[in-house]
Amino acid sequence: MKTMQETKLEGLSEKIFLDRYAMKNADTSQTKVGDTVLVLTKDDPKFPAKEVGEVIERNGRQVKVKLRSGEVVDSSVEKLTLTLEKTPQQMWDRLATAMASVEATPEKQAEWTEKFRYILDDWKLVPGGRIAAGADASDELTLFNCYVIPSPHDSRGGIMATLSEMTEIMARGGGVGINLSSLRPRRSIVRGVNGSSSGAVSWGGLFSYTTGLIEQGGSRRGALMLMMNDWHPDVLDFITVKQTMGQITNANLSVCVSNGFMKAVKEDLDWELVYPDTTDPEYNEIWDGDLEKWRKAGKNIIHYRTVKARDVWHTIIESAWKSAEPGVVFMEYYNQMSNSWYFNPIICTNPCGEQGLPAWGVCNLSAINLSKFYDEEKHDVAWDELATVVRYSTRFLDNVIDKTPYHFEENRINQQGERRIGLGSMGLAELMIKLNIRYGSTESLMFLDKLYGFIAKEAYLASADIAEEKGSFKHFDTELFLQSGFMKTMTSVYPEVGAAIKKKGMRNVTVITQAPTGSTGTMVGTSTGIEPYFAFEYYRQSRLGFDKQYVPIAQQWKDQHPNEELPDYFVTAMDLSAEDHIRVQAAIQKWVDSSISKTANCPADFTVEETKRLYELAFDLGCKGVTIYRDGSRDVQVLSTDKKDDKAEEAKGTETQAAPAADAVNAKEQSSLTGLTQSLAVNIDAKTEQVFDKQYKRRPQALRGATYKFNTPFGMAYITINDMDGSPSEIFLNVGKAGSDVFAMSEALGRVCSLFLRYGDHGNKVQLLIKHLKGIGGSGAIGFGANRVESIADAVAQALEMHVNFSDSAENYVTATQEVVQETTAQYAVTRSAATSLDLCPSCGSASLINSEGCKNCSNCGYSKC
Repeated sequence: MKTMQETKLEGLSEKIFLDRYAMKNADTSQTKVGDTVLVLTKDDPKFPAKEVGEVIERNGRQVKVKLRSGEVVDSSVEKLTLTLEKTPQQMWDRLATAMASVEATPEKQAEWTEKFRYILDDWKLVPGGRIAAGADASDELTLFNCYVIPSPHDSRGGIMATLSEMTEIMARGGGVGINLSSLRPRRSIVRGVNGSSSGAVSWGGLFSYTTGLIEQGGSRRGALMLMMNDWHPDVLDFITVKQTMGQITNANLSVCVSNGFMKAVKEDLDWELVYPDTTDPEYNEIWDGDLEKWRKAGKNIIHYRTVKARDVWHTIIESAWKSAEPGVVFMEYYNQMSNSWYFNPIICTNPCGEQGLPAWGVCNLSAINLSKFYDEEKHDVAWDELATVVRYSTRFLDNVIDKTPYHFEENRINQQGERRIGLGSMGLAELMIKLNIRYGSTESLMFLDKLYGFIAKEAYLASADIAEEKGSFKHFDTELFLQSGFMKTMTSVYPEVGAAIKKKGMRNVTVITQAPTGSTGTMVGTSTGIEPYFAFEYYRQSRLGFDKQYVPIAQQWKDQHPNEELPDYFVTAMDLSAEDHIRVQAAIQKWVDSSISKTANCPADFTVEETKRLYELAFDLGCKGVTIYRDGSRDVQVLSTDKKDDKAEEAKGTETQAAPAADAVNAKEQSSLTGLTQSLAVNIDAKTEQVFDKQYKRRPQALRGATYKFNTPFGMAYITINDMDGSPSEIFLNVGKAGSDVFAMSEALGRVCSLFLRYGDHGNKVQLLIKHLKGIGGSGAIGFGANRVESIADAVAQALEMHVNFSDSAENYVTATQEVVQETTAQYAVTRSAATSLDLCPSCGSASLINSEGCKNCSNCGYSKC
């Protein structure tokens, strides 16, 4: 075991630790020379930036801080984050003591403080973020990551109560899942007000909007999952809601799919969309969104319409193909497998989808760092040590249940009644590389079955041991518990687990959850969750120059094998086929009693039909849910139009589609774009519009032009300039992923430029446009000297200059077909392969947001959308 002095954090890891997990000193007036602090280097309400440094001088409330980069900055104590913990060892001491404090006797407390300290040391167990930040830090901070609250009562008061509960949880750092199926469908009669309902989807928009407000008001966004069952009459509106801009923008969406629906899909059967009879005298008292319970009570169900199951399924698939949403949760199968099937049905998942929960259920998460369990001498997993850490970690998480504060009594009653825990893993990809096993291969599937079966077995045996000592969870029933789908699998392979449960009981209703671990995994410096590495090589600019660098395990191999390519077992997310991703998920799901956060990455040319086969493969292999991310798919869909919006319909026929400008745009570049728009805009009112229209050059059927390739601070830009009547008339920009903030702002810039070029007959338009665009700076630059690219706008100006070589008369020009490619600078520390996959981070503002682990994570500041 390493000594306390041997584990140190540097760079982004240190920043994440100090910002998110180290205990803070709220009174920054106590700052003194020599303190390690986080200093606010960019005081922007939308995109603040912090850096780690040491206070080297203080004069009253003013300080000088020497950053880790060597730069000295002036600041005030109000702009500092002062931490009481400077090292992971100090946090581990706090967490071990806190979790052991709930043990019954001083002797037990001392024993488990030592054991918990052992598993925390060197990051063998990495506690969930809420545990790390909150344990013994504040009585207000929950130690649970996420919550599912009951489906809203179908009334104004019920919806407002749900909104209040959601807000309270998010304000304390928890994510929330809500199933909307309890709300009556659109246009249903509301007799109390002699009107009709706006529908479940519209109320989902309210929850989404409020989540956005919490994001703006705090340092970390609220996370929301909205779900709807496949029988609900509004389900088709729910599936396609994100194709209408602005309705639901701050929530993940998933459809809860039943076994019956999947049977209807496979056999091409009809599917009934239904809802309870709202005129039933007991509707307000007993309806909670559980249609089966309503049906069993002999209550009337109203038929709304009949659809083809395959049509609904195709709508889900097509939407997921376009925009990665909605996800699908096979909820009936989930409940068949669930250990709480007989007393507490699963109704929704948390925002990242790895934890299906009942009403008032919670996520209680930590992850074993598998990269620490490689036995180099035997070239194998260190099985004995892994068993010990799994067993101790199970007790660690069980103690969290008694240690955390409860802000809602319903949460306390539910959690202490079922004692749900979620032990997961990170570092899987790193461990497999050490073992020379290619992620996604047949060999890997056999290895994963052995590894995760072993972890589940040890965790269940540990829970049984704790039950013998402290008692089983309140609702434990031996026979019913062992009848769950998961326990049938477990006991068929590991009969000793069934024997232990029959003899000793079971402390926890569920034990295993595979969460994304985006921020904590980045802090620790290993692969996150159960995902493969996103990429191995990246480019970094420093005072020593521009260098190719590698993920540490890849760098180590390259150092030992100079001038050789990485072996095939060094595999990245995009190297794998989508089927590989799903088969890995299914292999691990077999041994996970909750669920998994996992994304199946697909290439840009992945078809709708292939997406359909992938979703059905996931169901057939026993996955509880499935989410894909197709390279280039949209996160936000185009603006909707209606019949009266003729101009919008006409615009829809052009070569490009309208995409919304995003909120999360670099403030400096946004300001520059605003100035450009103002300088090019013409004030058009109803009286002048007709005259102005006559000056607009309509686009002919075919235009000729050239495409220029520039590397920009936001990834590779493809700038197409088309000509009309011997002069540039339109500009198309392709930067980043469709649906990303970078893409939206780039498309907006291209549209503004095109409109300017095609209005009026003044001859200096191109020169004027170049003048306004050239030299606009953003948050960084690419290249040096004459090849320097300051921003996307600057790249457009340079492309225009290349496209048009003006003669002395400024009338004749020649078309240039050139390509400009600069290497990516270190400021963004991005992978070359991912350069066009980046988006703007809403925390630090840099182009460092990538899709991974079923979420969006920033490689610059460690921000995670989840």
